[in-house]
Amino acid sequence: MGIFSFFSKEKKETLDKGLSKTKENVFTKITRAIAGKSKVDDAVLDNLEEVLITSDVGVETTLKIIDRIEKRVERDKYVTTSELTNILREEIANLLTENNTEDGEGFDLPADKRPYVIMVVGVNGVGKTTTIGKLAYQFKKAGKKVYLGAADTFRAAAVEQLVIWSERVGVPIVKQKMGSDPASVAFDTLSSAKANDADVVIIDTAGRLHNKINLMNELTKIKNVMKKVVPDAPHEVLLVLDGSTGQNAFEQAKQFTAATEVNALAVTKLDGTAKGGVVIGISDQFRIPVKYIGLGEGMEDLQVFRKREFVNSLFGE
Repeated sequence: MGIFSFFSKEKKETLDKGLSKTKENVFTKITRAIAGKSKVDDAVLDNLEEVLITSDVGVETTLKIIDRIEKRVERDKYVTTSELTNILREEIANLLTENNTEDGEGFDLPADKRPYVIMVVGVNGVGKTTTIGKLAYQFKKAGKKVYLGAADTFRAAAVEQLVIWSERVGVPIVKQKMGSDPASVAFDTLSSAKANDADVVIIDTAGRLHNKINLMNELTKIKNVMKKVVPDAPHEVLLVLDGSTGQNAFEQAKQFTAATEVNALAVTKLDGTAKGGVVIGISDQFRIPVKYIGLGEGMEDLQVFRKREFVNSLFGE
């Protein structure tokens, strides 16, 4: 059971508010798709396919969803357009549940893995540093001792921003001067965290995608150096994606999963976009669990991704 698993009324309200632009976009398109129709026929399904693709769900995932709905219509013989939203919600939730890990767990912290090391990757501007700050806040709130490592040493702004978050949350940060070896920062962070009996270490990394070979080599070097301090580190490689970029987020996921062993995803900035459907496609296509979604600027606005709650919020209870 993850430490952020409880789903309160406040979290539901934050989720509904954060997805409101996507929900409005999807519902407007679905209403248009079924206008003048009383039953779900081929024309409605064709229109629905277009709705899902233009809502950034992605072609492959959309085709899976449409196939499921076609089978349901075939089985139930007569399905009205008023039932469509319910069926859509059920089939998407079932698809995501079948294709992925258990729901709403966040990061589990096994007692025998201390410090628990999370390496965070992603291109510049996706909300990586903010996600690290919010994660640190949530771990600290749960009573955990957290260390941050500023291993994105190529951008002064990245280090400065992480320092601000460390001060805001009240957790220690390990940093070096600009241009330092990122692996050296990671080594120092883990050494310090281990010496001070920390529970969690979160390491920021550079987000340059223009040269994949360099990126791959750098991330591999960071991982190898960390293993000298904590043999099985990193325990998580969290890829942060900007949900507002829609299909571009798919491309980034492809690049980073090719460059390093990503085993968890966070999708940010969903509150400012109508492209929240991208979470469904990414969750389905990559078979890597979406652990967190970003729904606003507040400390509490990073939520554990719960598939059914997400789909319910998007398509109405």
